[in-house]
Amino acid sequence: MTSKYPLFDRSRLRVKPLAERVSDLNTAHWLELDEIAAPYTHPDLPEVAARMVAARTRGAARILMMGAHVLRAGVSRQIIDLVERGYLDHIAMNGAGVIHDYELARIGATTESVARYIRTGEFGLWRETGEINDWVREAADTGLGLGENAGRRIAESDYPHRELSVLAAAWRRSVPVTVHVGIGYDILHEHPNCNGAAFGAASYRDFLIFARSIERLEGGVLLSFGSAIMAPEVYLKALAMARNVAHQEGRAIRDFATAVFDLAPIDGDIHHELSKADAGYYFRPHKTLLVRTVADGGASYYFRGDHRATFPALRRAILEQL
Repeated sequence: MTSKYPLFDRSRLRVKPLAERVSDLNTAHWLELDEIAAPYTHPDLPEVAARMVAARTRGAARILMMGAHVLRAGVSRQIIDLVERGYLDHIAMNGAGVIHDYELARIGATTESVARYIRTGEFGLWRETGEINDWVREAADTGLGLGENAGRRIAESDYPHRELSVLAAAWRRSVPVTVHVGIGYDILHEHPNCNGAAFGAASYRDFLIFARSIERLEGGVLLSFGSAIMAPEVYLKALAMARNVAHQEGRAIRDFATAVFDLAPIDGDIHHELSKADAGYYFRPHKTLLVRTVADGGASYYFRGDHRATFPALRRAILEQL
């Protein structure tokens, strides 16, 4: 059968080169590795850092889940440093994270003004960025993960700023970066060369890679930076799968820590759910990451602040543990 509904004809689109786009951020915005960032302190930060060090020692999972705004905060070098030191052994991001990482590596700039370009219908339709769609199809065809193939492609490229690519650095260190895509969420899905089936295959493979990492979470740490939907939802399903298998094998995944870094205020005790009558109840990182999934033996922490301050502060706290 075929659908009875008409489709948008993508051949009618005009796709422009990135050289014609005004980007809001360039490499000058990215912090140097030991550049002094905005001050940030929290009494629980040394404890999370100590757990990260202990998890590395015992070989337990050290997972960073993040929204794309974390990359836009200019902390790529700090993330890469923790990957290279072995304090992060899995990174999970959304589809926008791949776009910003790629554009930064390729042209040294990223981020466009929605207000400016949506008026003329140019938003997201930039020729070079659409190349990622070809990489996604290649990943689906060859059995690679979406993040894995993108990292490989950037690492093997001659892009002038590839040293700022988190994807490339992780690929070199054999640290999985998994990309958890929602169809229609990202500018890549506007392009004529987008293949929805390829995205589904490659991103689902990434989900299974992520679920495998969650199996090592006992004694480990899961960090969530700036992801109100993707991180809690993907983590929840993967943890259910991992605990299902662990239960059958007589194991438990209970003794681990979660730490959420975000901007939203949380009223009251972070270790208890709010009432459904409270709008804060629907902030998923709170009820999923800080309460429900650690209720039977885990620990959880909340850090409110700008990622440009909190991520460097976490890195400093880890290095101070050494």
